[in-house]
Amino acid sequence: MVNKQFIAQRLSFIDSFLRELYKLSALDKASFLSDKRNPAAGESFLRRTLEAIFDIGRHILAKTGYMDMATEYKAIAQGLKEAGIIDESLSKTLVQMAGYRNRLVHLYNLVSDEELYTVICSNLKDIEDFITAIKRYVQI
Repeated sequence: MVNKQFIAQRLSFIDSFLRELYKLSALDKASFLSDKRNPAAGESFLRRTLEAIFDIGRHILAKTGYMDMATEYKAIAQGLKEAGIIDESLSKTLVQMAGYRNRLVHLYNLVSDEELYTVICSNLKDIEDFITAIKRYVQI
């Protein structure tokens, strides 16, 4: 059985970091880049948000019998689509998020501050779409 409290806690965590990411995205590029704390904070907020997204997905799929807990992040996106929890478009977006999460964790030295700014300014709606889909599924 899906643990709604676990999911609600992770969604709250995502929401708190999403608010911080929106604050950073409101900065113009020069302001964002002028203070090294901005990209560092943005990377941390984004990476932790992505981790929480995939924790939720893994939990739902494991508890509903759709997959083994050890599956990789991209498979979580596919599993959520196959389970009817998210649509094809959001599944593709989550696959991209999984790839970006891997870049942030393993290839962090290749992620420029400018790239991070672009991602933060262009992709936060995708996180909102995930939140909406999960809330609809678990009815919280």
